[in-house]
Amino acid sequence: MSERKQHDQIKMKSVKLDSEIAVLLDEVQETMAVAHTLSAEEVRATFQAARNTPATVTPVHEVSDLAIASPNGNIACRVYKPTDDTNLPVLIWFHGGGWVLGDLESADFPCRELAALSQCIVLSVDYRLAPEAPFPAAFDDCLTVVQWTVNNASSLNANKHRIAIGGDSAGANLAACVSIAARDSGLNIKFQLLVYPVVEADFENASYTENADGYFLTRNMMKWFWDHYVPDHASRTDPRVAPMSASLKGLPPAWVLTAGFDPLRDEGLKYAAALASAGVSVSSQQVDDTVHGFFTMPVQGGAKARSEAARQLQKAFFA
Repeated sequence: MSERKQHDQIKMKSVKLDSEIAVLLDEVQETMAVAHTLSAEEVRATFQAARNTPATVTPVHEVSDLAIASPNGNIACRVYKPTDDTNLPVLIWFHGGGWVLGDLESADFPCRELAALSQCIVLSVDYRLAPEAPFPAAFDDCLTVVQWTVNNASSLNANKHRIAIGGDSAGANLAACVSIAARDSGLNIKFQLLVYPVVEADFENASYTENADGYFLTRNMMKWFWDHYVPDHASRTDPRVAPMSASLKGLPPAWVLTAGFDPLRDEGLKYAAALASAGVSVSSQQVDDTVHGFFTMPVQGGAKARSEAARQLQKAFFA
């Protein structure tokens, strides 16, 4: 019996792992189980070789690359326009990958779909990665892009009063942290789209224990990510990486998505509850039968989640 199947028996009997996800896990879990023993370069090469993209890509009206200047060099971005209309809303998207993995190409599939479904411009950000550029490099890059977008929305034919920030996993961490910084800077952000966000360095909660191994993302891998991005443990409560440490009052409305078989499940739920307690309008949704990463996978559950994300964006911008 595989390690994952043993874990399945311990989970709530009413919840079974999605069959599509189970097939994908059988293909990658052996690799994921040892990934935390490898170097960043080795893990990047492994993920690049195993990248699972759909046979066809979602068509959008226009895709173009953009370089945004910063004190640390140009930040590469990619712009997805669903139409040639002007005054469109914008979703600024930060990819996942534990602050160590990911790029514009890995984010291309979900960004195309979000642009087409939501009829919003999507601006995908290729922020600097750890360990070459540790905390707060990724945060600084993402905040720079948000500031640039607010000040230069007209160059994108976009509406500077209808800007949302979103991301998945570490990208959702960056979105949450940048939303806090934007509030403190007086930047007008309309909405947060947070897909299984990282919000604190707590590896002992129930979901970390239940889903420590066997469900794609492992507890050891999350520790590996944190060690690469924030090696200084004293900095792990800094609001620029741990939004749970910040005051959440006055933040823009948010949608928080979690997965049942995810080590990050409980901190996502905790953050949604904390936002609500701070008076923030928040909607949370959990997909019980799936794992971390499903949002960007070419599976039916991921497609449903991306469709709901687009609906949340339309609701935030057009209600």
